[in-house]
Amino acid sequence: MRLCFLVEEHYRHDGMPNEVIRQLTAWGHHVDVVRPGGSLLRMTDLVRAGAHDAWVLKTVSGGPGLTLLEAAAAAGVTTVNDARSIRGVRDKALAAALGSARGLPLPPTYAVASPELLVEIPDELYPLVVKPADGSSGRGVHLLPSPDRLGALLPALAGEGMLIAQPYVPNPGTDIKVYCVGGELHATERCSPLHPDAAVRERRVPLPAEVAEIAARVGEVYGLDLYGVDVLLGPDGPVVVDVNDFPSFRQVPDAAARVAGAVLDLARAGGGRTAVPPCPPARPYALPVAVPAQAAARAGDGA
Repeated sequence: MRLCFLVEEHYRHDGMPNEVIRQLTAWGHHVDVVRPGGSLLRMTDLVRAGAHDAWVLKTVSGGPGLTLLEAAAAAGVTTVNDARSIRGVRDKALAAALGSARGLPLPPTYAVASPELLVEIPDELYPLVVKPADGSSGRGVHLLPSPDRLGALLPALAGEGMLIAQPYVPNPGTDIKVYCVGGELHATERCSPLHPDAAVRERRVPLPAEVAEIAARVGEVYGLDLYGVDVLLGPDGPVVVDVNDFPSFRQVPDAAARVAGAVLDLARAGGGRTAVPPCPPARPYALPVAVPAQAAARAGDGA
């Protein structure tokens, strides 16, 4: 197969996706690598239907890579993940609206175009977590403990563009990162970006059935096939605090081979799923959700 990987400069020397590219090449497939942030791109010639079996995106949020992927999709090229689905999670304000409308357990989310507007959020919702709507890799995440601390935070928020703010979910300083690849779910525990001093080494952990159901539902809601979900075990149950397309897949056994195999399967199938359509008025996340057979089988042993 002929594949095109869009790799931002930030990930140029990263194990993911370079190990996946090496694996695909070792299997005899041809992989072209385009670096959208470091190349002069002739858009009228770059995307040609039939030149590649699929395009794969591994770039930072807000970078030019997603524009190229969307151009490829418009030309009829298969993309991994679906380009519209990636847009739906990379804009965190949009992701919050879509997920809430479709029943995912998300914190109440406010969006502001100017950080000064955060003053209008009710005092009783503090402490707040504030971050850029197009942020990634924990960049620009701030814990705002009380309204009187907002003024001191404004310089750090200036220039970040659209921001989202959510009430802080009490937690022990760790979150669960669930990775989905090839229809299987893999869970790890790691330090929360808001608690970098927590003495926790990133490690694989058993995947609670309730979290497995939510993680599987995330893929259906946003139309993702390769993704990661950050979940906090709050006092009222699991809460989804972030969704990433094509994450690092750290701690996933044989991650490069698993991801490479999933990319090939999706390319051969002409793409994966798309987001579920909007539902009637949102219901609380309470009804049972079907989990892929592989995920259900692994939920009890943390695989």
